[in-house]
Amino acid sequence: MLSLHTNAASLSTQSALAGTQKDLSTSMQRLGTGLRINSAMDDAAGLQIATRLNAQVSGMKVAMRNTQNDISMLQTGEGALGEVTNILTRMKDLATQAADGSSSSADQTAMQAEYDQLGQEMYNIMNNTTFGGAALFKAGGKFTAAVNFQIGSSTAEKMAFNATTELTALTTALGAASTNYAAAPGAAGTEIATAGPANTMIDTLANTLDTVGALRAKMGAAANRLDHVYNNLNNMSGNVSQAKGRIMDTDYASESATMTTKQMLLQASTSMLKQSGSMSSMAMSLLQ
Repeated sequence: MLSLHTNAASLSTQSALAGTQKDLSTSMQRLGTGLRINSAMDDAAGLQIATRLNAQVSGMKVAMRNTQNDISMLQTGEGALGEVTNILTRMKDLATQAADGSSSSADQTAMQAEYDQLGQEMYNIMNNTTFGGAALFKAGGKFTAAVNFQIGSSTAEKMAFNATTELTALTTALGAASTNYAAAPGAAGTEIATAGPANTMIDTLANTLDTVGALRAKMGAAANRLDHVYNNLNNMSGNVSQAKGRIMDTDYASESATMTTKQMLLQASTSMLKQSGSMSSMAMSLLQ
């Protein structure tokens, strides 16, 4: 129907033009940002899922840093205990030498002097080993109570490390190994000053070495576990990131084709809108 008041062709074309222009703007935005979802209007459910995945990935990355810090702390403590092991080995050598009948009193006195210094150094190591400014072994230190490592992005993902039993046993054993293992050392000891006590200290020091080894083994096992935790977190983080990308990222091949289609439709609609303006002229021609 030809009408001067209502140009149906023009109205239909304007509606199609507006829709095409909106779709074209959306495609251009997606290609410009690289994201398929730029607001909740684009995909409300997808945005919610992607937000959860993004939070999970972010939490796992922090947990990965946590595990590296935890491993470093355990390695710091285990390294200090390694030096304690070296000291105890030397002390056992001195005790073995002092127990020998060929050692004179002067020899034993000199050995005892070194033994006392080694005992003081063990105290220094055990009380001054720190990680990030926090003591590890002395009273109130990190390993004097159970430690919880946060190894994931959720509350439940924790790893408990408790070496209090081994540390308490070691502290007791070190005190028995040297009278100079004390808060205020200085007095000359008598552990290997004569052959009899020196012979007794051989077994005492051997048992102390076993006690150190037990604590070192527990710390090493925990560090190994944390290393596997890190690898697993790295794997999960990569997979979850890919899942988020499949939801959020723009498929450039598909979106480029869509943009080209909308551009062609926009040009066609614009051309048809111009043509629809001639409908009124056709109605006027009937009156001539």
